[in-house]
Formats: sequence, C-alpha cells, structure tokens
Amino acid sequence: MEYLILAAALLILFVIYLIRCSLEEKKLWRNLKKSLTENCGKPSTKKYQEGRLKTIAGHFQNKKTEDAIDAITWNDLDLDRVFQSMDFTLSAAGEESLYTMLRCPVFEEDTLKERETLIRYFMLHPDDRVTMQMLFAKIGRTGKYSIYDYIAYLDDVEQGSNRSHYLMLGLMAMAVILCFFNPGYGLLVLCVLLCINMVTYFKQKKEIDPYITTFAYFIRILKVTEEFSAHPIEILKPWMEQIAAGRAKFKKFRRFSSVLMQQNSMSGNPIDVVMDYLRMGLHVNLIKFNTMLREAKKYKQDMIRIIETMGYIEAMISIGAYRSSLPDYTLPEFGQKGLCARKLYHPLIKDPVANSVTLTKGMLLTGSNASGKSTFLKTVALSQILAQTIYTVPADSYQTDFYAVYTSMALRDDLATSSSYFMVEIKSLKRIIDAGKEKKHPVMCFVDEVLRGTNTVERIAASTEILKSLAEDHIFSFAATHDVELTKLLEDAYENYHFEERIENNEISFPYQLCQGRANSRNAIRLLQMLGYEEALIQRAEKRASDFIEQGEWSK
Repeated sequence: MEYLILAAALLILFVIYLIRCSLEEKKLWRNLKKSLTENCGKPSTKKYQEGRLKTIAGHFQNKKTEDAIDAITWNDLDLDRVFQSMDFTLSAAGEESLYTMLRCPVFEEDTLKERETLIRYFMLHPDDRVTMQMLFAKIGRTGKYSIYDYIAYLDDVEQGSNRSHYLMLGLMAMAVILCFFNPGYGLLVLCVLLCINMVTYFKQKKEIDPYITTFAYFIRILKVTEEFSAHPIEILKPWMEQIAAGRAKFKKFRRFSSVLMQQNSMSGNPIDVVMDYLRMGLHVNLIKFNTMLREAKKYKQDMIRIIETMGYIEAMISIGAYRSSLPDYTLPEFGQKGLCARKLYHPLIKDPVANSVTLTKGMLLTGSNASGKSTFLKTVALSQILAQTIYTVPADSYQTDFYAVYTSMALRDDLATSSSYFMVEIKSLKRIIDAGKEKKHPVMCFVDEVLRGTNTVERIAASTEILKSLAEDHIFSFAATHDVELTKLLEDAYENYHFEERIENNEISFPYQLCQGRANSRNAIRLLQMLGYEEALIQRAEKRASDFIEQGEWSK
C-alpha cells in the first residue's frame, strides 16, 4: 500500500511539474510575441556565442559565387558588425540565408525587385510578420553546426546497419519477460543490457551527432511548413507550392520522427529529458537515423531547396526590420555609370554626418588624419554592397550601376607567412587590378593610403601608376592619400575631393563634410605650433610646404 501511495505522490508531482513547464513555455511564447510586436524598428540586440559567425557562414561556403565579397573586403568594411545589425532572424535557416545574401551581391535588378516584393509586404503587414516570425522561432537554431555543412557531405556518410541495435532490443524484451518469472535475475540482466547500450551509445552518436542534429532541424522545418497552411499568405503562394512539392517526398523520412527527436527548439518540456534517456538506453534515434539517412541521400537536393526557401523568406522579413531601424533609407536606382548619392551616411555610426557626391570618374580623396577620409570610403563601399544585396541604401537617394566591390584598406603584416606590410599591400592591390581585367562585371574599388608601406619617392611613383591602372574603363576607383603630389599627377584620371579640419582657440575639430578640390590645409604643422614648438621652426616648415605646393618640388 505504501508503494502505491508513493507512486501516486510521485505521479502527482510529475503532473504538476509538466503543468508548470507548460505554463512557463506559454509565457515564453507570449513574451516573444510581445517583443516582436513592440520592438520592431529598434536596433538589433541579438547576441552571438563565440564562434557562431563561423557557423553562420556555412551556407555561404557551400554557395559562394564568383563575385562574392572576398575576405579582405569583408574585414575592411567590418561586415560582421553590419550583418549583426541587420540580423533579426530567429532560425538558423534565415540567419545563414541573410549572411549569404550580404556576402553575394547580385547583378540583375529583377532579382532585387523580387526581394523587394516580400520585404515591402512584411513591412506593411505587421501581423503577418509576427505570425511568420513566431513560426520561424519554432524552427530555432542548430547550435554549433551549420545544417548545410553536413547535408553537403551526406553522400560520404557510410550507411549503417541496425542489426546490432535490434539484437539488443530483442535481448531486452527477453529480459522483461524473464522479470515475470524471476524478477531479481530479470532486472539484473535488463540493467546490464541498458548499461551496455548507454556505454556504446555515446561513441556511436558522437560520429553521427551533427547529422542527427541536421535531420532533427529539418524535421522541425517540415513541421513548421505544414503550420503555414493555417496562416495562408497569398504573396508566399509560389514559395509554399515549391516547399509542398518537396515535402511530399519525405513521408518515410518523417515517420515516427516526432517521437524520436526533439521537435521544439524552445521547449523545456521534461518529456524531452525522458526521451533522451530512452534514446540512450534503446538506441531508437540511432535506428531511425539509418532509415532517415537513406531517404536524405535520395532527396538531398529537395532538402536543400526547402531549407533555402524557408531561409530566404525569413531573410526578407529581417531586411524589412533592419530598414525600420534606420533613420533613413532609399531604394537604389541602377543603370547610371558612376555614382550620384545624396545624403549618404554610415549605418553603424551614431549621429553620422551625411555627405552627397556625384562622380563620373574616380575620386582621389585628401585631407588630414581623422578628418573622415576612411569613413567616407567605407560608407560608399558599404552602400554599394547593400544596394546589390538587400536593395537598401542609407541615404536620401542613390543612383549607380552594378559593380563587383573590392577594398584595400585595413591591411596589416602577415606574421603567419612572414610577409611585410608592403608585400601584403601590393598583393591586395594586384588582386583588384586582376579583377578589373578578369571579371565580367565592372569593378568598384576603394584604396586607403596606397603604398603607405614604402619610401616617399617610390611610393609616389608606384602609386601614380597603380592608381592610373585603377582608373581604367572597367574600374571605378576611390582612393584616399596624404600625398598631395598625386592630386596633380592624377588630375586627368580622378576628381579631387577632400575633408578639412577647423582650428579655433587652439582646438581642432572636424566637420566631416566632403569638399571639392584638393586639400590645402596643413594641420600637422599647426599642431606643432599648438604644442609649443619654436615659432621659427613653424615658419620654416610652412614656407617649405608652400614652396612645394607652388613649384611641385622640394626646396633645399
């Protein structure tokens, strides 16, 4: 009798625990929905675990295009931070799709306008947006794995046999039967068999764990795509029809999978904990994996298409949320050679200064340190990438053509290969010149302080010729320099612009406003004066600089 009372008490406690977990989960979903409704238009506050960005890049590594943003350009423009600022996704599929999109500019306006259709729809229909985001949250993320990394290598996974698993299950069944005749001996045998299975479980599961995670994730996607039918959105119909056609092929793949694999990425349900122990003891997920592997290999391309389609839809929602977080933005207009931008600003800068520019040939940018040259180059380069990826530019207007974007800006010595700064720089510049010759699309390039790693005479001589090469018909070049000599040597190939500083009451400030013409201020000499250098030294330096500007050569 005491055992029955104890069992009943434990059962009641377990039911209470289940109810509590269910209530907590419902509260979690309510809070998420409230956050999605109230925080739209606010900057992204998404946090990333260490190494997460490398995982997110998995889809890009498998799908990169010829004109993808290369590593140098990506790092120069701090595009990891840009990506994080626009990442409002709630699933790994959406996360990886958005990253790939930002990394792979397109060169067809029709593709961008197709994206705009979905972006605009979800911006104008917040209820549908929230509904879809809640569904994507059910899909969730994959932890340390990229789903695409393992789908790509499914064909290399050896098809396992379930014979040993079935043998152990048969022995366990016999042990259970034995319990009715000899409870003590039967329980002992059953415990031994369970322990053996648990010991072998982790070794076998470790080898296929990424694929189990991938399959479980794909099952969640399939389940959510079915829930879409309860919330039909007319504009998504073409994509949903594609998904439905692919989903029909995975009936055998999904059979019994809901019992074997966790379906809800946000769940804290203790049933999942119980199921984990059952998997360890009975190997049910290992058995199911071998069945699923055959189906996954057979329909691998359909699996990829479904995941990519779902990711694409969520990426469009995320871009709309990013637009809402910007103080101002415009849709780019293509078909105009060069660049015409009005009130262009950098989206990562708090209270940025906007600048306007119209160019039909390259720009040579001069000005003092900290005056805004590098930031302006990064602003234009980033704007061009955003124009050709998310069809959104932080500006009042933006008219240009399609370009492959390259930069050579934030370089450093390569200790791994013992390469000096100069070697790293000339290799970086050569890749741009080569791209201008080899790429089928024109190149837009950005160079900050060309050849700063060598002496003055050779720097000016080599810089002149390199920048001339970067001003050929197939390349639209922006370059910043401290070498005023280049403004005269290259005035036929480049339009001169500059940033300047202001010195008032022995204090220096920067308006960050782009000005036409070459820089003519010499704040370095004036700073010497502000720090108390001798007046005679200041005057001699001023005269020497003035003589050079007038005569084009240095006086002795």
